[in-house]
Amino acid sequence: MRFDFRTSNDIDAQRVALFSPAARLNPGKGVGAPRARVRHPSVQLLDAVMRLAGEHGELISHGERPWASATFHGTRHTITLLFNGKDGAAAVDEFVAALPEHEFTIRGQLVADAVVAEVTHVTLPVERMVVEAEFLLLADG
Repeated sequence: MRFDFRTSNDIDAQRVALFSPAARLNPGKGVGAPRARVRHPSVQLLDAVMRLAGEHGELISHGERPWASATFHGTRHTITLLFNGKDGAAAVDEFVAALPEHEFTIRGQLVADAVVAEVTHVTLPVERMVVEAEFLLLADG
């Protein structure tokens, strides 16, 4: 299932406010404030990724689908982020370098794989970079 926050009127689209740059800069204001406890693993993953992306990252979409092997089960996630301007380009470099080795803490889940699948760089009319990252979460226990 893929969810595009730019085009949906669904109530879940309000989640994007939790992960917007403005919400991270003003954590006591906006939808979802105060952010007391985040329970669902998808939301915990999104929160951790947005913290890693920093103030220049903006969530565009999140897709989630079940995954299983003979011994494990979990979910695969595809997260697409937008970074604008020269500061955003520098933030992409930091994000791409940090993601594979980042230690995620998600209750009841193990992040088995975190990779950058694609980076698209557009320079005109405004410099912007779109990063697509893929994650494999395994149920812990």
